[in-house]
Amino acid sequence: MKTRIMTTRLAAAAALALLLAGCANGGGTTTEESAPGGGYGAPSASSSMAAEGVTSLSTAETELGQVVVDGKGMTVYQFDKDTQGADTSACTDECLAAWPPVHGEDVELDGVTGEVGTITGNDGQPQLSLNGWPLYYFASDKQAGDTTGQGVKDVWWVLDPAGEPIK
Repeated sequence: MKTRIMTTRLAAAAALALLLAGCANGGGTTTEESAPGGGYGAPSASSSMAAEGVTSLSTAETELGQVVVDGKGMTVYQFDKDTQGADTSACTDECLAAWPPVHGEDVELDGVTGEVGTITGNDGQPQLSLNGWPLYYFASDKQAGDTTGQGVKDVWWVLDPAGEPIK
């Protein structure tokens, strides 16, 4: 039992060290201007959301009002550095670790009134878009209804049912 606890603690310490090493920029802080790709927030060690895909979009009531969520109730976001209506995403490299794309092709809608489409995401898979905005999860959102990505670096926003950013 002691070996399992020690191994778990060592693994957690190693993961934390890697995370902190990836975020360091000399001064120990990350700003939008100094972060690679800028404006994406703190990266996450992993995200199961990116691999699962999505088959539905609906709405949920949050402290921010009605926002768009996936079929599991996880909040989706848009990135101001994306160009609305473009066929590409501005979120690359480390950005994708913190902001995994929302995958899908055939999508069922419940309460979402904006136009849903897809682009080819930077991971090569179909990425959902709403009202021309590519959609992302925030890796730090841990449960349905979390909106911890709202306003990160003043470039990440939840969307209303019409696909408009709530700022």
